[in-house]
Amino acid sequence: MWNKDEAEGKADEVTGKVKQAAGDMTDDERLKAEGEAQEAGGKVQRQFGKARRKVGEAIEDVGDAMKR
Repeated sequence: MWNKDEAEGKADEVTGKVKQAAGDMTDDERLKAEGEAQEAGGKVQRQFGKARRKVGEAIEDVGDAMKR
């Protein structure tokens, strides 16, 4: 299950790709660059969220193992 950072990051990635495509179609270099930056930021946020989720799962696994 995705957490907030993963979902928001993925949304930013998609929005960034759309902006890049719109910038390409309209020859708007500023919009294209903005889209590239937003996509990159989204990837970072999504990966951070994924790492945070994995750490949380590992902690839960340790807790479950200690209960046994």
